[in-house]
Amino acid sequence: MEHGPSDPWKISERDFPARESIEAQLRFLLNYAILAPSKHNTQPWLFHVERNIIELYADQTRILSTVDASGRELIMSCGAALANLLVALRYFGFSWMLEMPTSTGENRLLARLTVEQGEQAGGEERKLFFAIMQRHTNRRAFSRRAVPVALLRELERVAGEAGTYLHVMWDEQQRATLAQLILNADQSLWTDPGFRHELAQWVHTSESNSPDGIPAYALGRADTTAYLGMPPLHTLIETSEGEHEAQRRAVKPPVLAVLSTVNDDWFDWLEAGLALENILLHARLAGIWASFFSQPTEVAAQRQALRDLLGKADFPQIVLRLGYASRVPPTPRREVDDILT
Repeated sequence: MEHGPSDPWKISERDFPARESIEAQLRFLLNYAILAPSKHNTQPWLFHVERNIIELYADQTRILSTVDASGRELIMSCGAALANLLVALRYFGFSWMLEMPTSTGENRLLARLTVEQGEQAGGEERKLFFAIMQRHTNRRAFSRRAVPVALLRELERVAGEAGTYLHVMWDEQQRATLAQLILNADQSLWTDPGFRHELAQWVHTSESNSPDGIPAYALGRADTTAYLGMPPLHTLIETSEGEHEAQRRAVKPPVLAVLSTVNDDWFDWLEAGLALENILLHARLAGIWASFFSQPTEVAAQRQALRDLLGKADFPQIVLRLGYASRVPPTPRREVDDILT
């Protein structure tokens, strides 16, 4: 018996099948895993549930062959779904043993969880669980409200606990350089007909009933100009005329930050996805929205320039844009039945 609402974003913990088998319970928890972010909302994850074991696979049929031929962003998306699943497991009192294959192989198995009954989640973990339903990408212009430095330090800590790095662009020169890298990469991608065709496949009208892709209502002003091939960044990073320097204990919006890993293999991509979703959940707890600039990590020359900007040997995986904004409706999701092998 499957459980879940007609609208995946309205899943309720009250629907948890407490009196059914552990397999039915674990399938129910996948309703939270599928709320993770993914490039173009491709939702490239597959799960197999048998008794108390959950396996996570990368769905190769949903790879973006132009901008993500290596599957890096696909695996990051799977890592974000795994992060949501782990938060949900803790909320419902489960513990687990996580196994990672030495190689993903042809079947693209990324992780195997053996689940048992455990202790109930603590207060902070319970808050993270409810943040899952509140987190979705916000592509609209952010308000002028500055983001507290203490919060950004907390997000850096969250990234570090996951074995990754969150590099906040603290000064204006860094921000300007990063903005130019994003713009250069965006322009480079738009010269590729394959990129434009791939994007067109995943952007839908607001009236579309597609359970994946990006409906027009979810596109912010920056996305619209970018899709037209126009420079988008002036709408995102410049401040209003006459605005003074950010206060000593806050950073003016939008905050630009880069998530990076020590190495650049499939395991690191999965780790980056786990870290990314945990960062996003903690940000939502503080009322912060996020969207992404993946362009400078999709163009080799710009990705190397981004590494140089960071001044470290680690590998940038994605650029985040953080700030306060009005609420936006979430993008659609496939049903759990569609992502079960």
